[in-house]
Amino acid sequence: MKFIKKVIYFLLIISLPLLIVITSIRLVLTPLFLEVEYRLPGFPADDFGFTFQERLDWAKISSNYLVNNSGIEYLGNQKLANGQPLYDERELSHMKDVKDLTQSVLLVWYLLIVLFALAILFFWNNGALPEFWKAISLGGWVTIGLVMLVIMGVWLDFEALFTGFHRIFFKGDTWLFLYSNTLIRLFPERFWQDVFLFIGGFSLLFSILAGFFGRKFAQTQEQKSPLPKKKGTR
Repeated sequence: MKFIKKVIYFLLIISLPLLIVITSIRLVLTPLFLEVEYRLPGFPADDFGFTFQERLDWAKISSNYLVNNSGIEYLGNQKLANGQPLYDERELSHMKDVKDLTQSVLLVWYLLIVLFALAILFFWNNGALPEFWKAISLGGWVTIGLVMLVIMGVWLDFEALFTGFHRIFFKGDTWLFLYSNTLIRLFPERFWQDVFLFIGGFSLLFSILAGFFGRKFAQTQEQKSPLPKKKGTR
């Protein structure tokens, strides 16, 4: 049983950074994020004709596609006011790739939620809740270090970070588009800078809460259920 506890303890520590970051990513994929983002001071206007409301509506439709169960026809059937398709074939192909990646990431998120739910039940049933909260606390501090590295990367050289990300997850130059393409008009570079900073900021916040409250909860649980003394000790 001790070995199983140690394995689960270790899994929680290394999994918490993923859980926190993906939770932050999921928040980005909500209409509320777009409502706030498009209204931020200095957010660039579209130079090719979209009104604020048109741009916001199309962005919400595009974001919704990434998390719903529809095929690429969901976007392929969208038409602009002049009757032209919202996205061309190259853009649609990229959006399909993005959806595949997004769905894979969300699957990992669901599995992690199940893992943490089962873990807390396991530690609770074995009278070891302090160990669970200690793992949460340690995982929170580990996440802080990782997130700070990403935030530094955004500030120091966002283009290199952004390019590296796309080269890892997408083939060739399929992610490169003209400024006149709808994808760039809806989601300019400023948008992605804010996305990375938002994910980093919220992950940092969640990590600090996990690190601090995990320790507090562990201490509280230890006070409620002190560990039995070993024989031969006072």
